Amino acid sequence: MSGPAPDLLARIRALITGRRTAWAFALVPLLLAGAAAGVVGEAGRTSSPLDSLPRDADSTIAAELQDRLPEDASTAVVLFTADQGKLDPGAVGALQGAVDDVRTQLELPPGPPVTPSEDGTAALAVVPVPQVGAAENAELVGELRDSLDAAVPDGVTAQVTGPAAVQADLAAVFDGANTSLLLTTALVVAVLLLLTYRSPVLWLIPLTVVGVADRLAAVLATHVLAAVNIAWDESTIGILSVLVFGAGTDYALLLISRYRDELRHEENRFTAMAHALRRTAEAVLSSSVTVVLGLLTLLLSLIPSTRGLGLACAIGVLTAASFVLVVLPAALVVFGRWIFWPKVPRVGQQSLVESRTLWHRVGDAVAVRPAVYVVGSAIVLGVLALNVLRIDTGLGPADQFLEKPEAIAASERLAESFPAGTSDPVQVLTRGNAEQVLSEVRDSDGVRSAQVSRSADGITEITAVIDAAPGSEESTATVIGLRAALADLDQTYVGGTQAQAVDATDAAARDRMVILPLIVVLVLGALILLLRSLLAPFLLVLTVLATYLASLGLSWLVFTQVLGFPALDVGVPLLAFLFLVALGVDYNIFLVTRAKEEAAAHGSKAGMLRALTATGGVITSAGILLAAVFAVLGVLPLVVLAQLGVVICIGVLLDTLLVRTVVVPALGVLLGETFWWPRRVSGDHRDGVRRDAGAGALTPAGRDGRIGG
Repeated sequence: MSGPAPDLLARIRALITGRRTAWAFALVPLLLAGAAAGVVGEAGRTSSPLDSLPRDADSTIAAELQDRLPEDASTAVVLFTADQGKLDPGAVGALQGAVDDVRTQLELPPGPPVTPSEDGTAALAVVPVPQVGAAENAELVGELRDSLDAAVPDGVTAQVTGPAAVQADLAAVFDGANTSLLLTTALVVAVLLLLTYRSPVLWLIPLTVVGVADRLAAVLATHVLAAVNIAWDESTIGILSVLVFGAGTDYALLLISRYRDELRHEENRFTAMAHALRRTAEAVLSSSVTVVLGLLTLLLSLIPSTRGLGLACAIGVLTAASFVLVVLPAALVVFGRWIFWPKVPRVGQQSLVESRTLWHRVGDAVAVRPAVYVVGSAIVLGVLALNVLRIDTGLGPADQFLEKPEAIAASERLAESFPAGTSDPVQVLTRGNAEQVLSEVRDSDGVRSAQVSRSADGITEITAVIDAAPGSEESTATVIGLRAALADLDQTYVGGTQAQAVDATDAAARDRMVILPLIVVLVLGALILLLRSLLAPFLLVLTVLATYLASLGLSWLVFTQVLGFPALDVGVPLLAFLFLVALGVDYNIFLVTRAKEEAAAHGSKAGMLRALTATGGVITSAGILLAAVFAVLGVLPLVVLAQLGVVICIGVLLDTLLVRTVVVPALGVLLGETFWWPRRVSGDHRDGVRRDAGAGALTPAGRDGRIGG
């Protein structure tokens, strides 16, 4: 192929890998990225309660109306319990004095009086706290807890729960978490790179390049999100870092593997890198563009923070791919072959595709009985996928933490002496007839009590205490019944944590219906454009979908039988699908682009097996590394991130060790040239035979289509 575009690309590759210019492409981007991270830094923002609420949902409109009321406040519920037996008869008065003193000290608004329980073992006080950002709320709740501990009389324990306290404990999960997550991720990547390359030096180069790319991605992503006014939350940058390290290191492994192979044929390392970059760029660009398009589908989500995550991660993948294709090759050629020490590649050594590695032997086995491997693998994946039918979704507040915080422990204790819903009441916001709404709320099933809590500018807030515990099926039924009772009343909306959970479940279902098919279409379209084929992309997408369902089913077994999770968070299926399908396509692209290249000289069957030999090691290393990186999400004591990490970890391992090394090669061998239909990739070759160019005779390319025959 010739023309301006290829000539331009060739000149760019020559500059990146040139003897006189490589140092500039290696050093300048690293310095600029370091300056951006150090001088500009990440953009800041004040989080809003609306960040995680679905657009136009009932609870979201209720929250918006609450923002318009004076003294916009959240609620902290203070639970006082006797250390032994019942509270002393005069304890309630002393506790009221302690609460009043703390309110004055922290400049908090007044609230209802301290209420003792019927069993006499506990009392509670509702303390309104200002509606502020997550960090300020966490600090305020911390001060409230410290002040109450010092103020309560001996023999009484004070615990703080309620929406404000739950949010504070949730924020505590992310206090310093992104730094811990980044350091843990970098450490895992460093160890796995060291084990992969078995070189005391080489691993430092890709780790440094990807690490700097990660910091630049965080700066770019937050400033872009701020510029376009899209929300992001505490977990966004953490997941962004995991994805940048995972995808960036995968791309680096592919480039370095090809570079090392080229060094076995080419004495000049600059020429070798130019060849490696030309061969690798197509796979990396195709993969990264496909992943980015998949991530951008999250912009269609109803949840603002999910939209922010999609855009941030898309920027991260583009940054990682750019650094791997520009900075990494330049940095590698600046140094000599010695960076591979002690296993320095030399001209004349056997190339990877010709070596009799484990993957060569796997290819030989697959070539003998491809149908058996396809059917057997399909049965394994199908059995694992059956567990998907048993999955329950929806985590209650008490199920969101790996370690039970004070707010959850206090809420559980409160339910022993008061109505379970006292710690987290339902809020009904209305612009209509407040008296009529209040009457309907009080008459609704499951509502213990209701009263007007605030009113201004034609907006009335009604607080309703329900019998059911937060997050229970009964609380969901109460909210649904309450909405049905109020359905005929104009401009009346049911809000609060329970209502938000109901709306989040509905929004997650809608997002899956809209976004999942779109991801599949985009991935299929990208593969069709890349391979200029129809059957191969269809089969590859089927393998990715099978991997996703199998990983979800196996993960459910792990969650229920090992980790004790009662349900799957409603957002996990979508995010896991996105990351597994998009990243699973990476390995498909790595394998089939090499198979297409090898097929031109060796036929489609032999080409597929040669591609397995050439890429099996790097794909396995990349898959294990990516699985380990996502497993790092488990360092955060939050169930949703732990679940996401486990599903992706299992899915990537299934994809790497079974689908990409057995199923796809077996399909390629079984179908031969038909695998690429309607395209022909074998040139003058037939599957399993090689045409002798000089005599025109047909000579065997390998017994049963195997390599090295």
